Amino acid sequence: MVRRNGAEILAGLVVLIVAAAFLAYALATSGTADVPGYQFSAEFDRIDGLSVGSDVRMAGVKIGTVTETSIDPKTYLATVDFTVAKDIALPTDSSAAIASQSLLGGKYLAVVPGGSDKMIPPGGRITVTQGSVSLEDLLGKFIFSVTDLVSSLKKGDDGKSGSGSSQSQGGLQ
Repeated sequence: MVRRNGAEILAGLVVLIVAAAFLAYALATSGTADVPGYQFSAEFDRIDGLSVGSDVRMAGVKIGTVTETSIDPKTYLATVDFTVAKDIALPTDSSAAIASQSLLGGKYLAVVPGGSDKMIPPGGRITVTQGSVSLEDLLGKFIFSVTDLVSSLKKGDDGKSGSGSSQSQGGLQ
């Protein structure tokens, strides 16, 4: 019995060591490392799902990291501070939007460069922004619009079903 318990403890330790090694590997290679660069900020009406450490992407390529999120007590807008790689210059008419990685996944900050010849200085602010879109809100709007459509179709069919069908048949003959 003592050998059996010792073997179980040894097997448990091996499993824990392997799990710790996988965790260390995942953290080291997950791409969540900070991108050194210039600091910028942007204000949004909502940033649902965006957090410190989220990616900043341009054309789908990671160019930076979200470093801080806060609320402006005067405007009640969410302020997002982020870094952008030093080799990326942002025109003054660039825009930023909170985008989804997938239907179920997290969010990232998508930066779209503008066409201006002037660049935002380091520490500057992107003024053209689009906040996060809530999947729950979109589904709710869709369900209510379908419900309204179905109810309006039912009201239309109650008084016009006979005349509508004869008109369509008359047009085909």
